[in-house]
Amino acid sequence: MAKATLSISSKNYSSWSLRGWLLCKFAGLDFTEELIPTNDPSARAELLLLSPSFLVPCLKHGSVKTWGSLGIAEYLNEQFPDAGLWPKDASARALCRSISGEMHSGFSNLRSALPMNIQAHYPNFKIWAGAQADIDRVQTIWSERLEASKGPYLFGKTLTVADAMYAPVCSRFTTYGVDMDAACTAYAKRIMALPEMAEWIKGAKAEPADMEELDAEF
Repeated sequence: MAKATLSISSKNYSSWSLRGWLLCKFAGLDFTEELIPTNDPSARAELLLLSPSFLVPCLKHGSVKTWGSLGIAEYLNEQFPDAGLWPKDASARALCRSISGEMHSGFSNLRSALPMNIQAHYPNFKIWAGAQADIDRVQTIWSERLEASKGPYLFGKTLTVADAMYAPVCSRFTTYGVDMDAACTAYAKRIMALPEMAEWIKGAKAEPADMEELDAEF
């Protein structure tokens, strides 16, 4: 098997790094991490939502190099088709791609108002209207999928690309104490309790809190 390396940024702050990392874990890929420090100008710009492109995650697997969470998802699905990253049913697969793409390209108000920060906890955080609309949309997606699939994950019993794409949102909702209905609350707790998430969170909590822009007292 070819050697694989995944370039990531801060585990505490980088939601895109988490997505790519989870996809590799869900696929069963044996890989090593290459950490790009947050003082790297490109990485810092990305974390502060000032970059038009994504430097991380970037997967190098043998002679293949692919970056961006959806690019990595498609590559891993080709290499590990039995992992079930995309649902087997064509209709479910199309829906999974759609809601994953929606997360990839949308929810800008949610991203800016509730930046990922695993070390922090703001239980009385005031959410402004634009971000609340994004939160409501996320809950609609989760509620519809959990009702249709019967859970425990968005497309049933197997973790898919969609769960990886929305995992950082679960982290954000936990950090900022976002109120949700019972089903969505249970789903977020389920994702946060995954062994893969526990491993990531352990690494995030071991990092120095070195980005004052994302550690301000709200």
